[in-house]
Amino acid sequence: MDINNDTLRLIVLDNAKEFGALVDKHIRNIRGTDKSYIVPILTPRFNNGEAKGQILETIRGKDIYIISDVGNHSITYQSHGHTMYMSPDEHFQDIKRIIGATLGHALSINVVTPLLYEGRQDKRESRESLDCAVALQELVNMGVNEIITFDAHNPGVQCAIPFHSFENLYPTKTALYDFVINEKINLNNLVVVGPDLGSSKRAKFYSNILECPLGLCYKDRDYSKVENGNNPIKTHKYIGEDLKDKDVIIVDDMIDSGGSIIDTANMMKKRGANNVYLMVTFSFFSKGIEKFDKAYQEGLFKRVYSTNVSYIKDELKIREWFYCVDCSKDLANVIDTINKKESITPYMNGKQELVKTLKLVRKKEGFFVK
Repeated sequence: MDINNDTLRLIVLDNAKEFGALVDKHIRNIRGTDKSYIVPILTPRFNNGEAKGQILETIRGKDIYIISDVGNHSITYQSHGHTMYMSPDEHFQDIKRIIGATLGHALSINVVTPLLYEGRQDKRESRESLDCAVALQELVNMGVNEIITFDAHNPGVQCAIPFHSFENLYPTKTALYDFVINEKINLNNLVVVGPDLGSSKRAKFYSNILECPLGLCYKDRDYSKVENGNNPIKTHKYIGEDLKDKDVIIVDDMIDSGGSIIDTANMMKKRGANNVYLMVTFSFFSKGIEKFDKAYQEGLFKRVYSTNVSYIKDELKIREWFYCVDCSKDLANVIDTINKKESITPYMNGKQELVKTLKLVRKKEGFFVK
């Protein structure tokens, strides 16, 4: 492809530099060029904390893909002599600043926010804000053509923008492929478990692909109390396959504080499970990783599989129990395909391709096949 006639351009905010550079590399490989697609920008801040967005290269007549990781909590700036850490709110404001800086010159504006901004504030109960829906509406009202995200906490929030494109990608194919290649376990001795009822659809999908039994956990909460904004969990209850001497994958969309998924792993081990694996899309570890170090030393789990679509702490990357699933090529394929005005259906979850791949892997590696 002639780069001079190519309309694709990437705008990568500081919060997604590492991931954005990988996406750019894959797109260049796909299109056979050495020239980067990344447009240089600045998002400087004044000493009082106000900010602006600047685009340093023409984007006239280009398809712009703005990549921003609103979950990156490592970005700092100086304000009133203090070091301030950027919040998701500030990252989202920078997205809007860059959109404003396009001055209406872009052919199309597409926002890639792998972690959907305010994705957990997706529905309203009584007198409370509906942040995710409002944010999506803000973007499309500013002229955004397409929103691309990974594993939205509630995909139904796209109903807030019913006449605009909302692409919700899943890392299932890449994560499970890496898992099968690395662990080399007997897939017929495997059980997929959802840590709560909210994860049941995800667990069922993984179970279907791996052709293995499904188990679910239920959180018995004390609804007479509220602690830290939630009803405290009294006990975890398990429904499903006998786990004695089985390998278990616990699947969820994220690890936040981590208490719930560790409790689930502990329950699996008490029921006789052999190896326990944790597989998530986002690794926040908002209350640190010490409890996971302890749980690993106690043998509660063997490995955590998580993607790089949102910020991962450096201290987490070096843990022997942590495996990072690189999804940059997945996103590169999607962006390349959308820019070419072709269907991205093959990249939505990759189920058919993954099922074929697992059969080949089983045969190649000598796995027992049903």
